[in-house]
Amino acid sequence: MEYTTGAASWQKAMRRAVAALVPGRPRQRRPGWSIGVPMIAAAAGLLFTTTATTAGGTDLREDRRPQLTQLIEDRREQVAASELRAARLRAEVESETAARAGTDGPIKEQQDRALASREAAGFVALAGTGVTVELNDAPTDGPLPKGATNDDLVVHQGDVQAVVNALWAGGAEAMSIMNVRVLSTSAVRCVGNTLLLHGRVYSPPFKIVAIGDPAALQRALADSEGVGLFKQAVDHYQLGYSETVSAVTVPAFEDSTALRSATVPR
Repeated sequence: MEYTTGAASWQKAMRRAVAALVPGRPRQRRPGWSIGVPMIAAAAGLLFTTTATTAGGTDLREDRRPQLTQLIEDRREQVAASELRAARLRAEVESETAARAGTDGPIKEQQDRALASREAAGFVALAGTGVTVELNDAPTDGPLPKGATNDDLVVHQGDVQAVVNALWAGGAEAMSIMNVRVLSTSAVRCVGNTLLLHGRVYSPPFKIVAIGDPAALQRALADSEGVGLFKQAVDHYQLGYSETVSAVTVPAFEDSTALRSATVPR
């Protein structure tokens, strides 16, 4: 224990009292943002450096649509060239077969059998009375109908399939889509608002032609649930639908006839 004199104790008490009355100097705190700003600046610099390295002098936000359009056009040209080559090879095969059939009995027999089935198989162009159905997207030059989305304003794969199935059910003897002969093995697919058929792409309006009894074909269209739903969309969203009866021509099937699988009918 420390003992002091009375004077010293009095002086200490006075100093403490004065110190209590005079406000002390507040402790200076280092604000958090003074530390965060350098970190943010460093991260931004790293981001800019990475972006410049990745871009390699090009615009990362460059519109790629022209490149995609060119790619599609290149593929179309390749498909067209392949189709011409395939048609030339088919002609050579048919010519060689016909030449051999003159001296080879079994080949002649099989050739006659194939020729007898060409019309039923779709390899012969047909003409007659029939029905033409045309499906089209809604116009895009005006405001959207109330409650509609862009998806409501285009023709879908199911809409085309509904028309095709109804026409087959109505007894169609032959059919074409966009002037391309369709068979039982043809697949109707849509990519966006375009139609993909036998490796080729078509834009709307989609034209479907069927040869057969017009009354039966139109009755089948009227009875089709899918076609009925599309007609409702025509009223609500201004989609295009037309149905006409006239003399029509359906071209022969000209694509590859190779089969991946087949079974013998019993």
